[in-house]
Amino acid sequence: MRVVVALLSLVLLSGCAAGTASFGDDSVTDAAARCGPSTVRTAGDVEPVKPAPEPDLPATVASADGRKVTVRSADRILAVNMYGSLAEIVFSLGLGDRVVGRDASTTFPSARGLPLVTNNGHDLSAEAILRLNPTVVLADAGIGPPEALEQLRASGVPVVMIGDEQTLPAIGEHVTAVAEALGVPDAGKELRARIDRRIDAAKKDAAASSRPLRVAFLYLRGTAGVYLIGGDGAGSDALIEAVGAVDAGTAAGLTGFRPLTSEGMINAAPDVILVLTKGLASVGGVDGLVDLPGVAQTPAGRNHRVVDADDGGLLTFGPRTGEVIEALAAAVHHPCDRP
Repeated sequence: MRVVVALLSLVLLSGCAAGTASFGDDSVTDAAARCGPSTVRTAGDVEPVKPAPEPDLPATVASADGRKVTVRSADRILAVNMYGSLAEIVFSLGLGDRVVGRDASTTFPSARGLPLVTNNGHDLSAEAILRLNPTVVLADAGIGPPEALEQLRASGVPVVMIGDEQTLPAIGEHVTAVAEALGVPDAGKELRARIDRRIDAAKKDAAASSRPLRVAFLYLRGTAGVYLIGGDGAGSDALIEAVGAVDAGTAAGLTGFRPLTSEGMINAAPDVILVLTKGLASVGGVDGLVDLPGVAQTPAGRNHRVVDADDGGLLTFGPRTGEVIEALAAAVHHPCDRP
């Protein structure tokens, strides 16, 4: 695997490495059961292209909402969306020093000190944004409300909407769209090629078993009573498949995100359950997760095979996705250290 600046590390819990030892049986191996829960976390920062490009503007681009938008200055950039990927792209294009604010999902080290322009989770505050005097706003349909974006347009701020697909192929498309809007298309080509190389290398390095593990992604917000299982098109399925595993929700016939039910969980029959770190904490940790409907009746529930991943990294689908795939593969497949 190529050396990367934004390293991902595995946090070892209960004296074992994340993952399972070997595969090929009809049930989770004893080694996996001994290993139990594990955590994978993004530990590094974004890696900007070098040298930093100089935007060639004005540029008129096709916004994802069908509008034609002219960007005349990239001096003060705001990039906001549900998963933090747009800001990650801007920083990776070498324009991070021009970014003036952030959304709640943008948590990588270079951006943490920026003013927050969202409230109540992912609701944009037009007033907070306008106080930052941005010269261009990049957003997608996953963040709103639409009235806030209309208020920005009415104030004369160019708003470029980027596609909101959460798939591996869409990452490069989003990089190209952002780079063209900011007047740095050559940097976009360089970044896109680097992302493709790292994703391809990570997928090749992912250890595949003779009986691929079934992995279910659960989106949990216990404090809000939100318990969902991902299926086809949820985004999590692309990452699970990239590490040589089977998305249990998709295999059970689910699409998008569906409410977690006992029947659905038992039908999915995951060997491993993948969750976000804050989501796991919101249900009381692994013990609380096992108490959710149907979980205890699955191989993952019986063996406490739960992998939690940092909220700011797993579903970002940004420039660090290759590193995410590499670390997730290690968490799911690598053998335990202890005999």
